[in-house]
Amino acid sequence: MARFSLSRTTRVEAGPVRVHALVDDFREWQKWSPWEGLDPALHREYSGPDHGVGATYRWSGNKKAGEGRMEVTGSTPTSVVVDLEFLKPFRATNVTTFALTPLGDATEVTWTMTGERNAAMSLLGRLFFDKAVGRDFEKGLASLKAEAERR
Repeated sequence: MARFSLSRTTRVEAGPVRVHALVDDFREWQKWSPWEGLDPALHREYSGPDHGVGATYRWSGNKKAGEGRMEVTGSTPTSVVVDLEFLKPFRATNVTTFALTPLGDATEVTWTMTGERNAAMSLLGRLFFDKAVGRDFEKGLASLKAEAERR
């Protein structure tokens, strides 16, 4: 198995508290996630606390949205860690981390996904997956920035 790591970073003109609130609560993801809108009839299920460690989100949708589960496994004022399990269209387990670095009145946000891939997926990942997910991360960070800066 080969380890991988994929990151994107942006600067948000809002404090870490505001950005953290948008990332730490899965209900808030509807405002900025790059995958919102892939399936207008997406089924969402939330469990556990509203935010922070233990908050869980399950989704199930069309072929584009797929099916999976996320759970916040770490939450501090400067980071949110999410265990991510995809069930469809393919099975994968990854960890996503949002690192929030205060920069005066702004926040640098780095979104990172890490995990392991078998040899075949490692090659396909480098050729296709990393570019597609990188674009999704850039789109999501742009939406997160816009949402955080609106308030």
